[in-house]
Amino acid sequence: MTDLEIYSVSRLNREVRGTLEARFPALWIEGELSNLARPASGHLYFSLKDEAAQVRCAMFRSRGGQLDFVPEAGMQVLAFARVSLFEPRGDFQLIVERLQPAGAGLLQIEFDRLKRKLAAEGLFDAARKRPIPRWPKQLGVITSPSGAALRDVLAVLRRRCPLLPVIVYPSSVQGERAAGELLAAIEIANARADCDVLLLTRGGGSIEDLWPFNDERLARAIAASAIPIVSGVGHEVDFTIADFVADLRAPTPSAAAELISPDLAQWREHAMALRQRLHAALRRRLERGGEMVDWYERRLRQPAWLIDQRRRHLAMAQQRLHYALSATAQRAAARLGAARNHLEAHHPRTTLADYRARCARLSLRLDHLMRGRLAIRQARLATLSRALHAVSPLATLERGYAIVRDPATRAITRDATTLRPGDRLEALLARGALDVTVIAVHPPEPEPDAR
Repeated sequence: MTDLEIYSVSRLNREVRGTLEARFPALWIEGELSNLARPASGHLYFSLKDEAAQVRCAMFRSRGGQLDFVPEAGMQVLAFARVSLFEPRGDFQLIVERLQPAGAGLLQIEFDRLKRKLAAEGLFDAARKRPIPRWPKQLGVITSPSGAALRDVLAVLRRRCPLLPVIVYPSSVQGERAAGELLAAIEIANARADCDVLLLTRGGGSIEDLWPFNDERLARAIAASAIPIVSGVGHEVDFTIADFVADLRAPTPSAAAELISPDLAQWREHAMALRQRLHAALRRRLERGGEMVDWYERRLRQPAWLIDQRRRHLAMAQQRLHYALSATAQRAAARLGAARNHLEAHHPRTTLADYRARCARLSLRLDHLMRGRLAIRQARLATLSRALHAVSPLATLERGYAIVRDPATRAITRDATTLRPGDRLEALLARGALDVTVIAVHPPEPEPDAR
């Protein structure tokens, strides 16, 4: 009994809670609200249930205060929660972080997923977005031809820039076919290349109404478009994936038309201001010209004074020129003399004579050195020749000796006992050789006893 590990209730609940929280990450759960309670603490307690089961939930005041709707019993909701255990009572429960109505909640989850995915691919980066032309030559509008958004855009354009041509690429902006039609309109506009800016727009609505503008294919088409695209979808608080991918986002269709179109009234005012500035500048220029004419007219009334002044200026200029030419000539002569001296010192004749004398000295030294080394080598060769001759077998042969060898193997015979009568041998003499046949073999005579 003493070997058993006994848990206390607190320890059991604590370890079960740790296991649950480690095993299950935060997750989305859909269910129906029931047993809803909001005590004075501000926390929100309720149950989520379906046809077969229910689970207790707690949403703390810091999270519950961020809800943008009033939870009611029987409402179908989507909860983002962590699995946990209330240790004091051992109650299994969910700690809810976010709560939203189920229908729009699923769309919001898909919106957040696609937004994260495209942001990670760089489709929202400001660096890849193209500038909007300041003065577009032709505007393309992709929207429903019968929608209020198109009427608002055209009204703004008539007021601001009635000369701007507009091409409408019709497309539905709500429903299952809307995303495909919007995508096709962008492709047609790029293929025709009639416009230098496109406006993708529609009026406000629920997240379900705006959902075609959250289509991934449409987002990639906007990013790949060769024509800059301005997004003006919904109201100021509405955001779609198209808004993030577009080159420029406007809060409403009317605001988009304001951003795209230049204001002719402002341009007229600017042109009038430039015209007034130009007239003022021309007046000042004419006034200064008139003053110069008056000044020259007064000067021309005394031509003798002007001629005398010009003569003095000419004399001074001639004198400065004479001094400058004289100084330049002196400097040039000095540089020429220095160059001549340098050239004489380094003239090829002088250098060649030096090299010839040096070559002659080196030739004498080389001849003397070679003769000395040759004499030393000749003396050494004679000494080595004499030493070699002293140990040469040819000298022995000159004294009357012979070398006996086997004619087949060329092996020298030193021991007569290795031969037998009839063996053929070759005897080498100082001059010539003899073919010898062994007649008899005599063993060596014994050496006398040294004693």
